[in-house]
Amino acid sequence: MRVRIRGPGGQATISLAETATVGDLYSQIAEQTSIASFDVKYGYPPKPLLLDAYEQSKKLAEIGLKLDGEQLIISEKTEPINKHAAPATEGSKSQGAHSQPSLPNGSSTSSATPAASSFAFGNVGAKPSPLSQRSDKPVPLTSKPSPSHETPEIPMPTHASTMVLRVMPDDNSCLFRAFNFAFLDGMDNMHELRSVIAQAIQANRDKYTAVVLDKEPDKYCRWIQTQDAWGGGIELGILSEHFNIEICAIDVQTLNIVRFNEGMPQRCILVYSGIHYDTIALSSSDPPYTNAYNDPQFDTKIFDPADNVILEKAVELCSILQDRKYFTDTAAGTFKCTICGMACMGEKEVNEHGMETGHVQFEQAA
Repeated sequence: MRVRIRGPGGQATISLAETATVGDLYSQIAEQTSIASFDVKYGYPPKPLLLDAYEQSKKLAEIGLKLDGEQLIISEKTEPINKHAAPATEGSKSQGAHSQPSLPNGSSTSSATPAASSFAFGNVGAKPSPLSQRSDKPVPLTSKPSPSHETPEIPMPTHASTMVLRVMPDDNSCLFRAFNFAFLDGMDNMHELRSVIAQAIQANRDKYTAVVLDKEPDKYCRWIQTQDAWGGGIELGILSEHFNIEICAIDVQTLNIVRFNEGMPQRCILVYSGIHYDTIALSSSDPPYTNAYNDPQFDTKIFDPADNVILEKAVELCSILQDRKYFTDTAAGTFKCTICGMACMGEKEVNEHGMETGHVQFEQAA
């Protein structure tokens, strides 16, 4: 059986024989986490897995739980070491900070971590990010129009390809869809990705506090697993760490970049247009590489972080989107409630109207 474990130092997948015992599981967890005495939780909401209640020789198949494919959340005990705990082994060290290279078109880079409660683009002094506040009852916003009929295409002769913007459906799952398309080949993994977020928050409650999340962690976890919940910097940070990939997100409005989990050996690039996320991809094409004609299933969406040309061209593509006004200024834009027709100026009024009326669908006014 295969079991995914997530501890303070990261995640790992362990393999256990069908005849594995409780002691075998203890040893594997201790080896992977370098924690000698630990508590274990599983499921959602996370429930304690009281391995101490069983003899080490007890077979896992006999304890009444289906662990194959399960994720176990590991936290260090503060009480004296349990007699069943296996000795700790030397673990991996956390990754240090990385430098931030300059980019063309006057843009700059900025690092971000999941501890930011908003998706804040740019350096200190830059324009504040849209959606910087989440209300207690988040309100979905639907942008229009979609650029699908005029998506820019950037020739990439050095890669025998054309860079394209793969436009995601305009729903509150666009962040998850954009990452899913980039990293998981577009399979329908929305529920699983939302579950990853909830489990990471539950496993790191000292990091993801009510102050960071703008709501109680348990409430946030229930919300993020609904189809009406949108994602932002918190979610990108968690996904990047969970899947060990660097995510670069380019803000169309400012052309600034936020890097999540910088320094990983793989990178994907998302495009943020205020209330929507899309994916940057390379489509194999013929000279002069101005026409992406291949099916998106054959796209290249995972890139080598050392290939700076990819990121430069992605910024160039976003510059074209910027010229075409393919972004939503949530701070100053006008939105219409699709239920009662009321016009709201900016996200603040949208959230106030939603809280007062319970209306939860708005679209950008023409």
